[in-house]
Formats: sequence, structure tokens, C-alpha cells
Amino acid sequence: MQQARATLPPITRIIRATLVAGTLDILAATGLTLLAGRRTVSEMLAYVASGPFPGVPVRGLPVALLGLAVHFTLMAVMAAAFVLAADRLSWLRRQPVVAGVAYGLITFAAMNLVVVPLRFGVMPSTLAVETQLFCHIVLVGLPIAFIARR
Repeated sequence: MQQARATLPPITRIIRATLVAGTLDILAATGLTLLAGRRTVSEMLAYVASGPFPGVPVRGLPVALLGLAVHFTLMAVMAAAFVLAADRLSWLRRQPVVAGVAYGLITFAAMNLVVVPLRFGVMPSTLAVETQLFCHIVLVGLPIAFIARR
């Protein structure tokens, strides 16, 4: 007979999912920024900060830290939405791979086809679509889904 595992409280799963997915995603963004060589990591973080705070300076540690805070805040919203949904829809917990891939696609669509175009007036390039799909599915959706089921 299989013994049932105690489920962690939602806030614990939200915090863990935020930290894991947020860290994986920002590390990927940092790596891609450095690989492309078109801007600094500080400038990339300033771009993130400029979403909710238009007109922030392009450089500087305070702006970079603000960008990091914005990134993790967005990730917390994404993690909370999934964890709370998984607590109500048991199939999300039973099928973490399917649910994680689906959620990665949903977060990709929300950010790259709605939020970024509305805020910045640009659509992602083909390369950006490929890298963003990978990041949203593998680094965001799947980790959040697996952490939500605990």
C-alpha cells in the first residue's frame, strides 16, 4: 500500500516555484544576453524594469536590482496562479509534464504575444520565439508544475 505524502502549504510551494523557475529563467536570460553580446546584463534587467516603470535609466545597480525584483514578482504571479489552480484541479497535479508544458505555452503566449507587444509595441523574432518557448516550457512551466504537486 502506498502511503500518502503530506502536501506542502500553498505559500511554501509558491515561494519554491518562484525561486526555482525565476532563477532558471533569469540565468537563461543572462546567458542569452551575454551570448548575443548586444547589451549588458544590467541593460537587460533595466529593460525588464521598464515594463512597469517606463523611463528608468538604462544602467546602474539600482535599476538592475529593480529589474530582478520585477522578474521575480512576475514569476511569483505565474507560480501562484498555477499552484492555486492545481489545488483545485487535481489533474494538474497528476499530469505535471502535460500541465507544465501547457502552462509554459500559456505563459509564453501571455508574455510574448500580449504583454510585451502591448507595452513595447514589438513582436518577438523567430529566434526569440524559439528561445522563449524553451525557457517558458522547460524552465518555467515544468518546474512550477512539479513543485505544485508536492
